[in-house]
Amino acid sequence: MQNPVPLPKMVPFAFLSVVLIWSTTPLGIVWSSASVHPTMAVLLRMVLALVLGSLLLVIFQIRFPWTKAAKKLYGFSSIGIVGGMLLSYFAARYLASGTMSLIFGLSPLISGILAQKLLNEPKFGPTKLLALAMAFIGLGIVCSSKLSLNSDSWIGLLLVLAAVSLFSLSGVLIKTVKINIHPIASTVGALLFSTPLFTLAWLLFDGTLPVDTWQVKSIWAIIYLGVFGSLIGFIAYFYVLQNLKASTVALVTLITPVFAMTLGATLNGEVITDTLIIGALFVIGGLALYQFGEKLQSLLKTIRGRRHIKR
Repeated sequence: MQNPVPLPKMVPFAFLSVVLIWSTTPLGIVWSSASVHPTMAVLLRMVLALVLGSLLLVIFQIRFPWTKAAKKLYGFSSIGIVGGMLLSYFAARYLASGTMSLIFGLSPLISGILAQKLLNEPKFGPTKLLALAMAFIGLGIVCSSKLSLNSDSWIGLLLVLAAVSLFSLSGVLIKTVKINIHPIASTVGALLFSTPLFTLAWLLFDGTLPVDTWQVKSIWAIIYLGVFGSLIGFIAYFYVLQNLKASTVALVTLITPVFAMTLGATLNGEVITDTLIIGALFVIGGLALYQFGEKLQSLLKTIRGRRHIKR
């Protein structure tokens, strides 16, 4: 695999970049689709990312595989990009950005459930089952909070739940493909497969181009998401995966919902109720227990064993 040049000093910067980009992406989606139809907003974002990513392939002379395995990888990746992104853009009309980020934080849990079926991974033990229960209790609290605020919120909740499910399914299916590939090539391939589908979605759901109604904030949000959310964010994420432990990378899903909710309240005037905070604490607590609970139990057992030996 054509790995990036090892730059240990860049790892913290890449990790911070992923956290910031993933935290700001939901708000960017809300702003970009405020005056631009969701299908056009996401299409422009992907086209921009595809053009810039292709330029990087040429500039750095990165090999772009077109084998059967590579096409399979691109196809599986496009499931998460098209399904996850398109449904998220539609959901943004009904939900606050912070709520969207919080629900997307459930992706590790949903991925774990799907991996049991598709990858024959071991079933959840008591700790992970407890974590799953906590997270979905939190989700129920969040849902009850949103439904009480707006009668149309259930549409957004269903859309974003479908989006995170497709995103998680994509991640699990990607693991079934055995191929060595540069992360930039993988990103460009996924965008190459996804962009025609976004074009089709635009033709089916909108098909118009009312440029005169587009607000400047929406245009800048599209540019930001194209450059950072769809290109630099993916590259930084793959770079972090190559240089940090999976448990460390998992911290991203715990941090981003908090940042996203704070940004939404500060910059977009989104309402954060006490009920929403309680639900968020359950979700984030469940995610933390899922990621680190068994390891913490193992560590405690080791410490107790050593104390027992000393006695």
